[in-house]
Amino acid sequence: MEVYSGGLVWVLIIICLFFFTFVLAKYLLRRRKFDHLPPGRRGWPLIGNSLSWYAAIASSHPSQFAQEQAKRYGKIFSCRLFGEWSVVSVDPTFNRFIMQNEGKLFQSSYPKSFRDLVGKNGVITVQGEQQRRFHAIAANMMRVEKPKFHFLEDIQMVMQQTLQKFHDNETILLQDVCRKANMLLQVSINLMVNQLLGVSSESEINEMAQSFSDFVDGCISIPINFPGLPYHTAMKAREKIISKIYKTIEMLRQLQGASQVGNGVLGRLVNEENLADETVADFIINLLFAGSETTAKTMLFAVYFLTHCPTAMKQLLDEQEGLRRSKSVEDKMLSWQDYKAMSFTQCVIDETLRLAGIAIWLMREAKEDVVYEEYMIPKGCSVVAFTAGVHLDENVYKGALTFNPWRWMDPEKQEMRNWRSSPFYTPFGGGARFCPGAELARLQIALFLHYFVTAYRWTQLKKDRMSFFPSARLVQGFHIRLNRRHQSVKKLILVLLCEGEEERDNGIEKKWGKGKDKIDDEDITFQRMVAKMQEVSGERGGYLHGRGALDSDDLLYLKEQMEAEEDAERLLRRTEKRAFAAFKISFIYMSDFILLILSGI
Repeated sequence: MEVYSGGLVWVLIIICLFFFTFVLAKYLLRRRKFDHLPPGRRGWPLIGNSLSWYAAIASSHPSQFAQEQAKRYGKIFSCRLFGEWSVVSVDPTFNRFIMQNEGKLFQSSYPKSFRDLVGKNGVITVQGEQQRRFHAIAANMMRVEKPKFHFLEDIQMVMQQTLQKFHDNETILLQDVCRKANMLLQVSINLMVNQLLGVSSESEINEMAQSFSDFVDGCISIPINFPGLPYHTAMKAREKIISKIYKTIEMLRQLQGASQVGNGVLGRLVNEENLADETVADFIINLLFAGSETTAKTMLFAVYFLTHCPTAMKQLLDEQEGLRRSKSVEDKMLSWQDYKAMSFTQCVIDETLRLAGIAIWLMREAKEDVVYEEYMIPKGCSVVAFTAGVHLDENVYKGALTFNPWRWMDPEKQEMRNWRSSPFYTPFGGGARFCPGAELARLQIALFLHYFVTAYRWTQLKKDRMSFFPSARLVQGFHIRLNRRHQSVKKLILVLLCEGEEERDNGIEKKWGKGKDKIDDEDITFQRMVAKMQEVSGERGGYLHGRGALDSDDLLYLKEQMEAEEDAERLLRRTEKRAFAAFKISFIYMSDFILLILSGI
């Protein structure tokens, strides 16, 4: 019995020795593989540098942690993220190397929560031949000819329908409005039935927008499926979206029997590509995720930056008002040539994407041992191309944290500005995973800015800031009060014509030969009046009026319209003092130029 027990002990000792030797050998081998990693620090046990990483992402300066590490270790460094060693790059050349070798040396790699939500068959997560196939389908759908000829009018209709619903002096959360104004979200829902088959109901759009908001917020979260946690909420939102897609696929199959399928992207996936329903659903979710939420947030950030930069706001407004005045009353839709003529607006879009690009990093994994300069990145190692670190680098962009759209007007910056090939400016990624909807996204943002800034002026009601965790957003949703931009001009004309409601209406009928409602629609006429009023104001010190005729917002609008700042200040200072006397003087001049305008109409 003792001999048997002694033998068992020796067996256990040998097993333990073998196990210890195996673990030690594996550790040493792994350590040797990581010996040639870029320099860096381990951080805290288990969590590594994840807390510092996420603290920076949740701030308005997402690349702060990466740039601090780059100062200590170089633009390519290593740290512990997501429980494993990762190589992080804020080097534009290495970032481009990563993008250009997609599918060869590197492949996409995202956290479990992200993979679960976007689906295993999505164009964002699939690899190899299937990724190239899906990317080609998406690229064909959104190539330049499609936005130019097929989507241009639809985008403008969606913008107008969304923005015309707001009333004067209404308060809104612009973050929610941008989601609803995003044409791609609405059109993509329609694509599930048939490409541009019809416009979905407002309740359906609102439901899908909320579902996608919940979906996006859970993409970078702890994958614990427990009620109340972001991951659980996001998975429930995914179920709703998937259910909608499956119902649409069934509808398509019914239409197929009646030869009414059409050539929409969903119809092509179901019929021509011979894909399983699960694969089709994942593809559509990827399409919506990549193209809708990201574009909506860029619209939001553009307005946010313009709000805090009045000079840029005025220059953009002047450009858009010029386009607006160039259109006839019968044809107010913008053309592709109008879009291409928005030179300063394009600078605003570029600067917004530089400062607040939605895809601030690209997550990849080494497919094999990769040698780059003096470093060796072992197979399976996580690699993060931190594009925001380049966009916010003071060595690349002077005043990198400042919103400065004029930087893109520099002729020497045009090569750097090329978002298709520049390593210094990569808001749409690059290589085999370059965003196929880049031009469509820019078109939507430009048209949204046109219709928003020409229709409204706004006042920010709450202090707000950017955050990029769990997704790109403004923390408070950007709470603003809207005022219709041309409403004050109309009110001013009516006040200056005559005093009193009854007298005013009679005066309008007599002088104009038409009712007040008809006059309110003649924006072009009012623009001419404003120009003449400014001219008269410069000669006689302002077209002042009695107290109570216009509110403070109207005075602010008049101030913005004045060409000379001194005249505007004088207008505001003298409003109370010289109201009665100045009104008489102004009325004489106003009568002259109104008769002049009317004689030319």
